Amino acid sequence: MSQDKFPRGKTAIVASATYGMGEAPGLSSMDLAVSASLRALASAGLKPGDVDGLFIGLPDDFLSGLTFAEYLGITPQVTDNNRTGGSAFLTHCMWAALALEAGQCDVALVAYGSNQRSAAGGLVSAMRPSPYEAPYKLPRPVGAYALATSRYMHEYGLKREQLGAVAIAARQWAQLNPDAFLREPLGMHEYLASRLVSDPLSVRDCCLVTDGAAAIVMTRADRAKSLAQRPVYILGNAASTHHRDITSMPDLTTTAAAISGPRAMAQAGVTPKDIDVVEVYDAFTINTLLFLEDLGFCRKGEAGAFVEGGRIAPGGELPVNTNGGGLSCVHPGMYGLFTIVEAVQQLQGTAGARQVKDAKLALAHGNGGELSSQATMVLGTEETL
Repeated sequence: MSQDKFPRGKTAIVASATYGMGEAPGLSSMDLAVSASLRALASAGLKPGDVDGLFIGLPDDFLSGLTFAEYLGITPQVTDNNRTGGSAFLTHCMWAALALEAGQCDVALVAYGSNQRSAAGGLVSAMRPSPYEAPYKLPRPVGAYALATSRYMHEYGLKREQLGAVAIAARQWAQLNPDAFLREPLGMHEYLASRLVSDPLSVRDCCLVTDGAAAIVMTRADRAKSLAQRPVYILGNAASTHHRDITSMPDLTTTAAAISGPRAMAQAGVTPKDIDVVEVYDAFTINTLLFLEDLGFCRKGEAGAFVEGGRIAPGGELPVNTNGGGLSCVHPGMYGLFTIVEAVQQLQGTAGARQVKDAKLALAHGNGGELSSQATMVLGTEETL
């Protein structure tokens, strides 16, 4: 890549919303996505007819861009259904920023919804069987993440208590979030005694299976200031991938976040030390550790020790997954858009009891597949422009 340009601060998120967090019986995935979108648009003082850039990917509708436009009777000039798993929505924001900057659209909507808990009772996955893995009956996706965890334990001596520190920190943040699905206290004894799902991962190492929807609205920065909410500017956004199936991952302890993260932060002109709040896709506890390392918050092999002592919990040195994350807040199949919504709320100062004081820079990071697709966004307040 000879150049890596991004329109730093030229576009902004002007509204965000969630809908149906946890359980939403009787509503389809599209109903949920539309409801979150209408809520977000209304909070910005916009109407569905204002949307001319649509970015969406639902678990049960591969033509959801068309379905959504028909549902609301809108005529978007740009429609993107790109699917890279849970990271897709961060890549949607990247393409939306470029389309807005180029004048291809004026109001971009990024939306997601899933009723997997109420309708299917389990994860709705788009992963196709692997001819190389299927004979060994690897449970997916949890088995893939268990393999990465085992390898990390072998190479770096990771202890289960250090994975537990990730789960407990997420639960402590969730206890401050009235929208979180699991808010009961979680201690180390309970974590260590929890039911094993795929060795070495227990049920407390695994994300929730919930319903839920989220949406964000983007405009160019010059228009953002005239809308109803405080704008949050997109300073950097980059993605990378190097495999799909876990058995094709070059190194089970290093993800493509080691590429997307430095690129996004270079575009933004910041370093990990500048970031006030971090939202990473924690489908499993090992994710948080790998991403903290690959994004540069600590060195490779040191994340287990890094998260000890409540460092990423409320009141800790580095606030991570402040809504409770996929482990304790919400995980409706693909969680990436919720990392952006939480980062926006933190930078707008509207996060309530979990608000990080004086937050000006946030990092949101999405993961897709089996540690496969990685996408990183850096967001900032007006003071960071």
